[in-house]
Amino acid sequence: MRAATLLAIGDDDLWSRMFNFENYGELLGLVQNSILAGAVLGIVGGLIGVFVMQRDMAFAVHGISELSFAGAAAALLFGMNVVAGSLAGALVAAIVIGILGSRARDRNSIIGVLMPFGLGLGILFLALYPGRSANKFGLLTGQIISVDDPQLGWLSAISLVVLVSLLLIWRPLSFDSLDADVAAARGVPTRFVSLAFMVLLGLIVAVSVQIIGALLVLALVVTPAAAALRLSASPILVPVLAMVFGFVSAVGGILLAIGGSLPISPYITTISFFIYLVARLVGLRARPRPGLR
Repeated sequence: MRAATLLAIGDDDLWSRMFNFENYGELLGLVQNSILAGAVLGIVGGLIGVFVMQRDMAFAVHGISELSFAGAAAALLFGMNVVAGSLAGALVAAIVIGILGSRARDRNSIIGVLMPFGLGLGILFLALYPGRSANKFGLLTGQIISVDDPQLGWLSAISLVVLVSLLLIWRPLSFDSLDADVAAARGVPTRFVSLAFMVLLGLIVAVSVQIIGALLVLALVVTPAAAALRLSASPILVPVLAMVFGFVSAVGGILLAIGGSLPISPYITTISFFIYLVARLVGLRARPRPGLR
């Protein structure tokens, strides 16, 4: 009887840590910046994720996030702007991958070298950092209250630059993503387009790290687009669905995380994965079976 009572108390405590909506309205007002930032990043991350999937560069996202984490950790250690440090690390990684990894085999090997290097540097900087452990943990898994007004301005401005730049290079980037050889033969500046895309990817990965953390940034940049591609092949519908899925994952995860005492990233990644799972099941049901009309 006593064991059952203790187990029930433990279950209640666990549930309250995950979902506790007491004073939810007051808490909601404290994280408005995070909600706005999550909405922007979910939309832009979902959009750029379509090209990530078309160019088979999901592994590159993870590689960039590790260098972004190292840059943010260095900035935290030396008392500098964390967003600026994250951007510097991500851009270095994106440019190195873009210049040296024009072929898939070279790109994967370069990313495989950069990832442990960036993660090792980041861990070193965090180990040397004498401040609060929450700041260290937040770089890896995200923080729901980490976005103040200046950071929101940075994140919104960078996301807007990425969005406008994507729209400007949309047609050559789409052509290059589908068939780089034919695009080059038709006069598309494929090296410039590829490098520009890598820079834009580095920017959005760097700002996504501030919300979801370096380890789980794929949930905002890759998973929504992967889910959209399971439902459609339309060049219009896929980007729209990816943006919607990214928005729902980011904002929904933040709204759920407000009521708990856990990091924000598990909520976002769970919603993102659930969307992908549903999209995969729907896609399988909608696909015609061989021999059937």
